[in-house]
Amino acid sequence: MTISQSLLPEYDREMANTRRLLELVPDGKFDYKPHPKSMTMAQLATHIAWFPSWAKDTLSGGGIDIPADFKPPLAKSRAELLAMFDESVGVARKKLESTSDAEWSKVWTLSFAGKKLMEMPRIEVMRGMVLNHMIHHRGQLGVYLRLNEVAIPGMYGPSADEPNMFRAEA
Repeated sequence: MTISQSLLPEYDREMANTRRLLELVPDGKFDYKPHPKSMTMAQLATHIAWFPSWAKDTLSGGGIDIPADFKPPLAKSRAELLAMFDESVGVARKKLESTSDAEWSKVWTLSFAGKKLMEMPRIEVMRGMVLNHMIHHRGQLGVYLRLNEVAIPGMYGPSADEPNMFRAEA
């Protein structure tokens, strides 16, 4: 089994779970943030929706140098958020399918305004900086939603808002 073949089922599960949460972002709450130091719900949800594009970028070259004046995209509606996510998931998945084991081991570099921030094999970037990082922010988004009285779906089992499959009366 290749690295890509072993990674694709996890990728598909995590993208499906992520979409389930993004579908719940209320249009009327894009400016919400739980703390002055926090991102707005729109910033956080857009950041999450944009993560699959990092998978494509990781597998398409030797690295990225983010310019100092970079402005990340910002969705203005749930529909725009989901369209951004769906497009990037599909493009990234195609790139994942076609990546050889040799390509996974190539070193990838992230720089900001010419300053190197990290350098590691692409597989480590994919697992640590794309999938795990996205899951981390997805957890944050779940808190934002919970604080706005939005029922949260379970990601790896039932949530407090779903019937408990382990209870006899469920």
